[in-house]
Order: sequence, then C-alpha cells, then structure tokens
Amino acid sequence: MTGRFLDAAPEVASALERGRAVVALESTIVTHGMPYPQNVATAREVETIVRENGAVPATIAVIAGRIKIGLTDEELEWLGTAKDVMKLSRADLPYAVAARRHGATTVAATMICAHLAGIRIFATGGVGGVHQGVESTMDISADLDELARTPVAVVCAGAKAILDLPRTLEYLETRGVPVIGYETDEFPAFWSRTSGLPIPMRLDTPEAIADLIRTKEALRLDGGTLVANPVPEADEIPPQEMKGFIDQAVAEASRRGIAGKAVTPFLLSFLFESTGGRSLAANIALVKNNAALAARLAAALVQSAP
Repeated sequence: MTGRFLDAAPEVASALERGRAVVALESTIVTHGMPYPQNVATAREVETIVRENGAVPATIAVIAGRIKIGLTDEELEWLGTAKDVMKLSRADLPYAVAARRHGATTVAATMICAHLAGIRIFATGGVGGVHQGVESTMDISADLDELARTPVAVVCAGAKAILDLPRTLEYLETRGVPVIGYETDEFPAFWSRTSGLPIPMRLDTPEAIADLIRTKEALRLDGGTLVANPVPEADEIPPQEMKGFIDQAVAEASRRGIAGKAVTPFLLSFLFESTGGRSLAANIALVKNNAALAARLAAALVQSAP
C-alpha cells in the first residue's frame, strides 16, 4: 500500500520494518481542535511524550491527496494554519485522496490509515459516540462502527459528556468491541474521570491489555479495542460541575436554533468560554496522558510478540 496512496515518514517506516513500537496520532486536533500556535505546540509535545515512553509517533493527515503516516516539522507547522482542510472520516477519505485534497483525520479515518500502514495502537482524546436525541436524528459517530471493523486499539479518555454515554456503551457492546477501563471501574466522560457508568472490563497494566489484544487477534475476532484512560485527577472537571456547563450549552444551542453538524462545534466553543478555558486545558492534559499510555501499550505489544 505504501507508494500507491501512503507516504510513511522515514522514522516510522524504519520502526515498522524493524518491529518497533509505533503509535498513530490524529490530525483533527491540529486543524479543528484548538487555535494556532497552541495546536502545533500541543501536537509536538504529544509526539515527544510518545518517544519518551518507548514508541515512535506517527501523526496522520492527508496532504494533496497523499496519506501521510508521520509528518515532518514543516508539514505539521503548515497544517496548523492551513485553510480548506477537510475533516475526514471513512466516507470522506477516498474523495480526499482521489481529488488530491488536504484533510485531517478523525478517529475513524486515523484507524483506517493506521491499519493500512501496519500500526496497531492509536492515541486520541475522546471517541465519537451516539448523540443525544438519536431516536429522531439517527446521529451516531462513524467511530463506533470503525472500532467494530478495523483492528486498531484506541486509547482515549472515553467520550465527551455531551453525547449519550449509556447508548454509546450499549452500541459498542452490540458491535462486539471490548471496552477496557485502565485502572478504573467506570467509563470516563472525557473532561471528567467518572460517568457513573460501569466499565465492561478493567485491566491495570499495559502488559495485560497487550495480552488481551494478542488473544483477540489469535481468536480471529474482527475489529479494534477501546482503552478508556481517565483524565488525570489534577486536570479533571468534576462530573456534576461539568453537567451544569453542558446543560447551559445545550439550552443555548436550542435557543439559537443550532442543529445538525453545527451543534457539536458550538457546544465545545460554548464550554470553552463558560469554563474559562478549563475544558481545553483538560483536553490537552488527557491527550498527553493517553499518548503516554498508548506508547507503553505499543511497547508491551511488541515485547510480548511471539
């Protein structure tokens, strides 16, 4: 696949050829997640954390129709201020490649590209899920079906509390996706360490998670694994406090008549303002925390390989 659609950075290609640990990273945090220059600085810090924990980082994006598995410093800097960058999920990825467009990869698209490149571990902030009001909108993130079909383990801080978390967990169970709580008995709610929802299974070491992943592969079970890693305690916004902010944001969106794809960006922007920037600070902290765990998991997976 490399050469036809993919360009792997030399460091990433060398690591994969030698069987070393590699961690995929998404690019929507750079293009759609936070402002410049904080976006680029955070992305570089996350890559550094991956290296410090024993793995090679591979930030993924589409540039002029080429799927980049690992970005140069120049490409990352350009992406931080680039205009007309698509937000790519499964449905958009082939168009962006065929039409030679620029695109930032979401969870689903990053999983697809990581799998094409042979990367088994991916660190992100939070996964998409079942949206509130799904019974009338049918709004379910493509991330969930991707987890059911693509064999990449995703390390995240759960899903954002603006989603319908009980239905998100139920959907993942229906689709056969193992949801593992890392050192937690509750499903984390992104900005908050707990949601009140029990986690289906708990494991407390990267080695134990690596063993589950290898066992799943040996059993020839399709799809990925979701590793839920709570935001560090010092950086969380407690769930009851966060609920108040979210209720305000949802009410304001309703008052303004905001609907469809515009809802989530509005809610996140409103939460940033209403929390005095705490929501973004928690986001950055949890992404770094997930990158560290993902790197240790990738290293454990390589070390435990038969």
